[in-house]
Amino acid sequence: MIETIAKNLKEVEQRVAAAAGRAGRDPREITIVGVTKTHPAAAARDAARAGLLDLGENYVQEARAKIEAAGQGVRWHLIGPLQTNKAKYAVRLFHLIHTLDRPKLARELDRRAAKAGVCQKVLIQVNLTGQEQRAGVLPEGLRELAELAASLENIELLGLMTVPPFLPAEEVRPYFAELRRIRDRAASWSIEGASFKELSMGMTADFEVAIEERATIVRVGTAIFGERSYT
Repeated sequence: MIETIAKNLKEVEQRVAAAAGRAGRDPREITIVGVTKTHPAAAARDAARAGLLDLGENYVQEARAKIEAAGQGVRWHLIGPLQTNKAKYAVRLFHLIHTLDRPKLARELDRRAAKAGVCQKVLIQVNLTGQEQRAGVLPEGLRELAELAASLENIELLGLMTVPPFLPAEEVRPYFAELRRIRDRAASWSIEGASFKELSMGMTADFEVAIEERATIVRVGTAIFGERSYT
């Protein structure tokens, strides 16, 4: 498995570099997060051995065995919705939580991070569709949530994340461009203690477009690990 993952990773890195080149960017600005959702713990271990040291999971429970298998030196990212009652586990497992989307969760992460003796790095997930059933804070609520997160001692706000609708890559481009505009506007607010450096957007089907629209983190699963197997 490690040979296949290493080959796929190299191809993804080449695609990242090409997309960055088209946008006049340095590919070193972009972090590839390998998404191990539904793949076995061995896949996480082999990815780490292949040199992929940023890995992502959607669920706290699924991440535990994979974190142990991957070993030291891996930065784990939580990229799926986080229930408030799982915050106490999340702050002990994840380097970066991409899905902060409500004040209650921010306060709970702060409380649990304080107990764990850590400062939890987070991104705020923004809902650009306007659909209530989709996760993320609406753009009009972003400033309030960002100000709250920045005011909490054990939370470090690093930027924004979004999950656009499942559409062809070019049809998703406007969502990525909109998140970039929102990020630029948020940076002008000059909220003390908040950074909006990171933009987490783009997956296997559209990460090249996301990079062209200034993504700094792309979340790539299938292109590295193969098709998911749901059981």
